[in-house]
Amino acid sequence: MRKQCFYIFMALTFTSFHILFAQEMQFEEYNPKSTLVVPKHEVKKAKFPFIDVHSHQRDMSKEALQSLVKDMDAMNEGVMVNLSGGSGERLLGMLQSIKTNYPNRFAVFANVDFSGVGSENWSEKAAKQLETDIKNGAKGLKIFKSLGLRYNDINGKRLAIDDPRLDPIWAKCAEMGVPVLIHAADPKSFWDPMDADNERWLELKTHPRRKRSNTDPAPWEQIIKEQHNVFKKHPNTNFINAHMGWHANDLTTLAKLLDAMPNMYVGISAVIAELGRQPQNAHAFFLEYQDRILFGKDSWKPEEFPTYFRVLETNDEYFPYYKKYHAFWAMYGLNLPDEVLKKVYYKNALKLIPGLDTELFME
Repeated sequence: MRKQCFYIFMALTFTSFHILFAQEMQFEEYNPKSTLVVPKHEVKKAKFPFIDVHSHQRDMSKEALQSLVKDMDAMNEGVMVNLSGGSGERLLGMLQSIKTNYPNRFAVFANVDFSGVGSENWSEKAAKQLETDIKNGAKGLKIFKSLGLRYNDINGKRLAIDDPRLDPIWAKCAEMGVPVLIHAADPKSFWDPMDADNERWLELKTHPRRKRSNTDPAPWEQIIKEQHNVFKKHPNTNFINAHMGWHANDLTTLAKLLDAMPNMYVGISAVIAELGRQPQNAHAFFLEYQDRILFGKDSWKPEEFPTYFRVLETNDEYFPYYKKYHAFWAMYGLNLPDEVLKKVYYKNALKLIPGLDTELFME
């Protein structure tokens, strides 16, 4: 009888521990709702019409454009810049659809195919194709992060951003009077050890292919330096550094870079979480560099834009970001003055990107 009772006791104990363990949540699941009660001013529509200089659209058919314009109008977006224009016939098709349907609401940037660098006359051919694309209506050049991370030349060597064989590309943009919007590398945390000190640990756990190292493919500092070398070597070319050059978490360093490179501008796409956690510091930065900052979002999800508006326009405290794996902290509003907002939303983009319809932004 005692033996039987012992087994029953052990079984119940094991079951209790099993239930308790099963109820233990993982860090990825922990996402508490704040109990803080503070004034709230959600912003569904931007205070001023804006230009999104960082969007990616593969489909620019009439039907796709109609759907986009509906969402754009709802949040006061005047012009969308599609950075995924490609080149040649693909680009021409997009431009023709825009011209036929919504000629003043979209701009398209061309792209360069960096495969084949090192082959005979590659530089001259690439620059000539870019010139043709711009003459056909492209408003600028978009460089993807593949340059510096994935592209190799024909000999299998990593293609550095500052490879001199690419100089004709940057020079052509200066000659044609169009900007280069360039994304180099990824957040520095992707190169750091994936341990308890890494702020992007959750992102790396849920997206393991984003992890990098000094040999995969090169140190973060090297890739960023290559980008800056290009900016300095081509002072007559205007560069829009996507994602604030991955220095939104270190605005002191970013300020020094802007001072050193007057042809460098920055877009705020995908880094609003960095700005929203340092409202006083970011507010001062935006005032100081108000002529060098452009609005951009990157991924096209209209429901996420209000977080950008709220950070830029309000004085709200401690409100949530929309992607926990990007930022597990809360946001605060920068409460930017109207004139600074206008520059960030559209004036700076109108200054850099040729041929946009200024009447959409008449005050």
